[in-house]
Amino acid sequence: RIVLATNVAETSLTVPGIRYVIDSGLARVKRYRYRSKVEQLQIEPISQAAANQRAGRCGRVADGICIRLYDEADFAKRPRFTDPEVLRSSLAAVILRMKALRLADVDAFPFLDPPPRKAVVDGYALLRELGAIDDDTGLTEVGRQLSRLPVDPRIGRMLLAAHELGCLREMLVIAAALSAQDVRERPMEAQQAADQAHKWFVVEGSDFLGILKIWEYWSTAQAGGESNRKLASRLEREFLSPRRLREWSDLHKQLGEAVAQMHWRVNASAATPEVIHQALLAGLLGNLGSRPPDEPQYAGTHGIRFAIHPGSTVARKAPRWLMAAELVDTGRLYARTVARIEPAWIERAAAHLIVRSWSEPAWSKNAGQVMAFERGTLYGLTIYAQRKVEYGSRDPALAREILIREALVAGDWDSDMQFFVHNRKLIAEIQKLEHKIRRPDLLVDEVFLHDWFDARIPDHVTSGHTLEQWYRKARGGDPTLLLLSRDELLKKDSAGVTSDAFPRQLVMRGMSFALDYHFDPGAADDGVTMQVPLYALNQVDAARTDWLVPGMLRDKVGALIKSLPQKLRRGIVPVPQYAEEFCERWRERVGERALVDALIEDLREHRSARTAASDFRLETLPVHLTMHYKVVDEHGGYVAAGRSLPQLRADLAPRTHNAFQAALAGFSAHASRPDADHTAAGGAPAIPGVRRDGPVTGMPPDTVHHGSDAAVAGAGGQAPVSDAASTAMQAGRRFRDWSFGELPELMELRDPSAPRGRTLIGYPALVDRGDEVEVCVFDEPRKAAFEQRRGLRRLFAIALKDPLRFFEKNLPDAQRLGVGYAPFGGIEDLREDLRAALLERACLTEPLPSDAGQFEARVEQARGRLNLIGQELARTLLEVLTEHTSAARKLASIRAFDAAHADITSQLAALLPRRFVSSTPPDAWRHLPRYLKAVSMRVDKLRADPQRDARIMAEMAPLLAAWRRFSADRRGESDPRLDEVRWLLEELRVSLFAQELRTPMPVSVKRLRKILENLS
Repeated sequence: RIVLATNVAETSLTVPGIRYVIDSGLARVKRYRYRSKVEQLQIEPISQAAANQRAGRCGRVADGICIRLYDEADFAKRPRFTDPEVLRSSLAAVILRMKALRLADVDAFPFLDPPPRKAVVDGYALLRELGAIDDDTGLTEVGRQLSRLPVDPRIGRMLLAAHELGCLREMLVIAAALSAQDVRERPMEAQQAADQAHKWFVVEGSDFLGILKIWEYWSTAQAGGESNRKLASRLEREFLSPRRLREWSDLHKQLGEAVAQMHWRVNASAATPEVIHQALLAGLLGNLGSRPPDEPQYAGTHGIRFAIHPGSTVARKAPRWLMAAELVDTGRLYARTVARIEPAWIERAAAHLIVRSWSEPAWSKNAGQVMAFERGTLYGLTIYAQRKVEYGSRDPALAREILIREALVAGDWDSDMQFFVHNRKLIAEIQKLEHKIRRPDLLVDEVFLHDWFDARIPDHVTSGHTLEQWYRKARGGDPTLLLLSRDELLKKDSAGVTSDAFPRQLVMRGMSFALDYHFDPGAADDGVTMQVPLYALNQVDAARTDWLVPGMLRDKVGALIKSLPQKLRRGIVPVPQYAEEFCERWRERVGERALVDALIEDLREHRSARTAASDFRLETLPVHLTMHYKVVDEHGGYVAAGRSLPQLRADLAPRTHNAFQAALAGFSAHASRPDADHTAAGGAPAIPGVRRDGPVTGMPPDTVHHGSDAAVAGAGGQAPVSDAASTAMQAGRRFRDWSFGELPELMELRDPSAPRGRTLIGYPALVDRGDEVEVCVFDEPRKAAFEQRRGLRRLFAIALKDPLRFFEKNLPDAQRLGVGYAPFGGIEDLREDLRAALLERACLTEPLPSDAGQFEARVEQARGRLNLIGQELARTLLEVLTEHTSAARKLASIRAFDAAHADITSQLAALLPRRFVSSTPPDAWRHLPRYLKAVSMRVDKLRADPQRDARIMAEMAPLLAAWRRFSADRRGESDPRLDEVRWLLEELRVSLFAQELRTPMPVSVKRLRKILENLS
């Protein structure tokens, strides 16, 4: 006979006839995990002593053999003896017994194997949870009663609570069951039959009530008159253990005698399930769980997560809150013997353990007091949250502060008290006066009002009710108590408007723009109007005008702060004080950046507030806090007006360009006169609304001005005066080589000799004129950069004419390329497109050349590698055209699928527009064949599964719409982030429609949605 010695009870029992033992070397050992307060029943290697004891199961009456399924080296490494149970169990019962017997403190007791310190701490913590010891670790009355009960302290606490709540009869049954083995049996060979038999004892929502049902059945069976043998046989057929039932009955009897000795009365009538569960909860406060919606696992105390054991009847309909008799880790943490509970029961049972915290105290107009959200946690498990409670008793000082700030200063209170009505009426009169003269500084600020009330209201006043009680008593001795006067509400320095606060001119980039002020709410020009000459429309610094004028800046900053969500602006009070501090801090940095960006930086540095541009609701700003622009022609005549600078620039773009070129021609003509001394436009007519007044603002830091000289400054620094005149005079001339000298990035021409003065900021660039280039000056850097790139490409084409001709004559697969390119143009179009793309890759890498030396060096670098780059370009182009031909042929076969056909047609048009070879960025060029192949694969899959294609299109539709909307909002301006999204959308198409081709980077609908949200 053979015995498999795994989990065999290691006792001295000898089974006759055993000759062989197989020892796996493993056992399921019970350990208590102190940190999470759960028991572990995990398989682990046994000790040497346990292994020797297993070997002793055979050979007692004759020689035997033990076969160990592990090697001798493993045996030698194992500990000699199994850890004693005192090191593997909770010490709460030991500590309680020692306290009751008045023995030495557990830390000083001479254990043979002293328990670890964390076990002692855990034991004390459990006793405090049960209310058995006080803060000085002395026994309480509860502890003394628990020490007299011969059960685990948790179960004893349940009995004590049952005695107090009147359900002791039921609790004695449950306590005895929890102290013994489960009487239900579930053999491996008859699990289904056992589950069917045990259904008689199921009580929905509670395993504990199921225990009572089994007890009732057992008691009835005993009183039925059957013989012990017949009864035992019937119980076994019903998968109930007669032996365990007797043990349960014995324990129940012993507990009954113990409570009788303590003179506890057993209830005669049946207790309700709610009362029984509340009594159970008193001993199971550490075994609670809450299941978040739509999550399978429960969050427990001490940061644990667990599941209901599959054998529990409650697992079929998992409740929101539950308690468990035990939490056991068997590889996965399970709750055994559980029941549904109400969170309100926890508050009553664990009142001494719940940690309460308060957040977001705020004035409640309806309640007339400061309210806050209360949150209660038990060992880290949130029992309740967002409960509104009165806050004055928790923090009287802060409650008083909020009362003064919100109710009395802000007036957010419904009260008919004399002082309140009088003060609000007087404040309203002054506010009306402010509106009449647009003077938001007549009324004293919130700081003054706060300090005024703070000095008069006693400390114990924390709510509207206590304020009314105090005021009625105190007013008898002082009738003017809390009454504000007009002189107190008006600022002492409110007379007059300073010219600095409301200037007549606004200087930016070397130009002065006339300002006009008008008060007419609802009118188009309400607020401040800046007069802008048409030629200087693109010279206006939008970031600077966003700051308005000093007299209006504080109001605009305050409005922007108030536009923030409440959770962000809560720490930015009082708002007027912060606005004043902001204006002072940024006095010398006005216009350095957009106002919102400056606010974001200032809030982060001075208020530790993390805000984003999207947090400011600009649409809520009053209209008069936005600059109004009036565009005039050279004679001062009205051209257009509005508050949107980008809209004005878009609407007047052609006229603005012509006006700028006309003004530039006047400067150039003056610079060419021998007596001009290279100053600008001495005899030009006056330009209404523009004059030179002080240094240039908003210019690059390396720009330097010398008296009345015309200065040219670029990335390389200041250019000499003669270069400025030279650049101006070069405008309109054409060149076939770099013989026009250095081309600065920015040019400023000034004429202080004119009656009112003019200043021009220009951006020189080369413009492609076919077989030549022309030097032109633009008023927009974006337009200048675009034309400069095209002009440089033409100049490189002229310099590299012979290498380009050689490449074109030796173009590989020229015939196939010409046939494939036919949908986009003829052979000459193909050559021109290839030339442009080749020059882009070989010559137009950043930084672009800015003088003749850099240009010639770039030409020599490109000469040797032009043909090699061209061969690679042609090879990729052939792949692109081949895939395009295949995709176009397949596209014709799906005309019946209108939506998909239109989508693919639009995609192909965007991927391969006219001159796509030169217009496609080099980084995206190498991916074009893959994008086109993905189109072909999509068509193939579409015919097999149209619903899948439609579903993917629906997922992508919002992303494509958002990208098109953002592109339209940019009005043609280049945005690298939008360009990145454009190609990420192509990668997303590959990922969704043709996963087999893969993508070089992770891409998903969720990721693109987040990128587009950030762009907004």
